[in-house]
Amino acid sequence: MDIFDALTLAGGLSLFLFGMSVMGRALERRAGGKLRSLLGRLTSSRAAGLITGLGITAVIQSSSATTVMVVGFVNSGLMTLRQAINVIMGANVGTTVTAWVLSLAGIDSGNVLVRLLKPSSFTPVLALAGIILYMFCKGDRKKDSGLILLGFATLMFGMETMSGSVSGLRSVPSFQSLFVMFQSPVLGVLAGALLTAIIQSSSASVGILQALAVTGQVTYGAAVPIIMGQNIGTCVTAIVSAVGATKNAKRAAMVHLSFNVIGTAVWLALFCLARSLLAPAVLGEPASLMGIAVIHSVFNVLCTMLMLPLASLLEALVCKIVPDAKRPEEPAELDERLLATPSIALERCRAVAADMARTAADALRESIASLRSYSKETAEAVREKEDRTDHYEDLLGNYLVKLSARQISEADSAEAAKLLKMIGDFERISDHAVNLLESAEELEEKGLSFTKPARTELETLFDAVGEILDLSLSAFLGDDVAAAEMVEPLEQVIDDLKERMRTRHIIRLQHGICSIDAGFVWADLLTNLERAADHCSNIAGCVIDMRLRNNAHTHEMLRERRDGSEDSRQSYRAFAAKYLYAEQAGA
Repeated sequence: MDIFDALTLAGGLSLFLFGMSVMGRALERRAGGKLRSLLGRLTSSRAAGLITGLGITAVIQSSSATTVMVVGFVNSGLMTLRQAINVIMGANVGTTVTAWVLSLAGIDSGNVLVRLLKPSSFTPVLALAGIILYMFCKGDRKKDSGLILLGFATLMFGMETMSGSVSGLRSVPSFQSLFVMFQSPVLGVLAGALLTAIIQSSSASVGILQALAVTGQVTYGAAVPIIMGQNIGTCVTAIVSAVGATKNAKRAAMVHLSFNVIGTAVWLALFCLARSLLAPAVLGEPASLMGIAVIHSVFNVLCTMLMLPLASLLEALVCKIVPDAKRPEEPAELDERLLATPSIALERCRAVAADMARTAADALRESIASLRSYSKETAEAVREKEDRTDHYEDLLGNYLVKLSARQISEADSAEAAKLLKMIGDFERISDHAVNLLESAEELEEKGLSFTKPARTELETLFDAVGEILDLSLSAFLGDDVAAAEMVEPLEQVIDDLKERMRTRHIIRLQHGICSIDAGFVWADLLTNLERAADHCSNIAGCVIDMRLRNNAHTHEMLRERRDGSEDSRQSYRAFAAKYLYAEQAGA
């Protein structure tokens, strides 16, 4: 092996790792909705957690990435430690998929149909299809599909390049002696752990081992300890990601390490015992690509079978290793670890935005209640909720900006932009709630009151604003387009109601029925209630845009309804009969 072979090996390794990264990220974007669905079905059931971890890892092709994601979930309080244990065990099995795909490179047959299964036969076709999808097709889904094919083709080309560059090593004595040294189980485990810790991917390190296997110098006796060590090395990523996290997140990372260390120790001891007592001849034979894939899968399945019944003991162990914190810990509302999986991070943003929406709505309802009957307790609650919505706005705003800077799909980018707009509306609703509270405090401090007709009119407006708040909140929380469509007609009724109330109050002022001081408070109330309704209308419009962004025809139809369709006019007339005419009759 000369300098040129070494350069070819480095280039092949680079292409292999790059192809795996590109393919994994494209698979993740392409399957974003399915990832959310898998996590949505997650329960405390062992089987459900195991299947979830297996499925996610099979999709994104990295048990390290899945475990980092789990650490983020535990740190955010979205997953318990027991659930995390089940998912991590499933992830260890799911990571074996890559080795089986790479083992296809070892197919050697004269049969044409069998040869077609060899990657060198079909990856050029996949690369051609991938570049056509990526460069000439529109739409994120097609482009991501193209990147998946291109990433896979690059990965397999890198694998073949590595195999070709090291094939000459079969006759190099020093290389032969190197793998004779790895016959020592301890050295084999250390070598596998070190390599995997450096490249932070057990799938990639298994692929490198498969590439070296083409030399014929990697025996099954050397491959088994190396594969065991690779499972330990892959824990480094999760351990690093848990730095600065909550105690339960650290425990989740420690579960990953403990699971692999205990599994390796048990099965390595049995392996050494079997080799000493039975001395099976197969351990001295050269390992094939398929054989390495089998070992990788069998070892991970055996570890899972060993540890799955002992999950509660594993949980108790990591709780001893990572003791409870001296001070109570609050889970992270938005964990930056989840940014590595944008579709999951966006789903978490929606959950936090839902909390913000409920908080802002409660603040507005309580401020209206304070106008009916003022109390210091209600005033404190409104201000506390307004502070919380300010916190949510800063938190979500910064997080969504970081998320948008990632390579995400067009649909996810549009949803992130809409959420950024809506959190501004929620925050303004809470601001108007505080303004209404200040008006209530002014009425209380100055001993002011409205006339009976004015109070009747105000109650009608309170009811209308309460209904538009409920409709917009239901539209956002339930992604309910039907509720969103009803918001705009009601907002128009509130605008008309406000103008009528303002006009009538001016008449009362002219006749000396109301005082000037009460009139200033009245004007502030009408302005803040009407503007809160405007923000509800903005939220409903964003819900319609988010729900129907991929259906241009339906989107246009709903726009027409909002701008004066027959359905919109009917809704307006219904709300007018409920509020405008009722208010007029009361006046």
